[in-house]
Amino acid sequence: QVQLVESGGGLVQAGGSLRLSCAASGRTFNTYDMGWFRQAPGKEREFVAHIRWSGGSTHYASSVKGRFTISGDNAKKTVYLQMNSLKPEDTAVYYCAAETPGTPIPLDSDYAYDYWGQGTQVTVSS
Repeated sequence: QVQLVESGGGLVQAGGSLRLSCAASGRTFNTYDMGWFRQAPGKEREFVAHIRWSGGSTHYASSVKGRFTISGDNAKKTVYLQMNSLKPEDTAVYYCAAETPGTPIPLDSDYAYDYWGQGTQVTVSS
């Protein structure tokens, strides 16, 4: 069992930055790879970024590539999402999620993830 708690959301002006954190608890945390998703009002939840602990490979949605960076500290059981050059269209509730490595489901699908946090609101003003 893994519990995930996001923090770091808030209100920021366009062009600004925020860093989201996802703190995990549970003995088996380091057996899961981690992802970030977001959901804007009236829209479906969408993939943002993913990190694989083994090898440290990362993957990003095209809409955030070059602006967002996912990273993690396994010892602290924490995953981060550094968001730079924020745009109003980045406004959403951001969720972190834990995925079992090797799942045949594409990592940009929320069906691949076993555990979810409660979300943190990010609002970008124009």
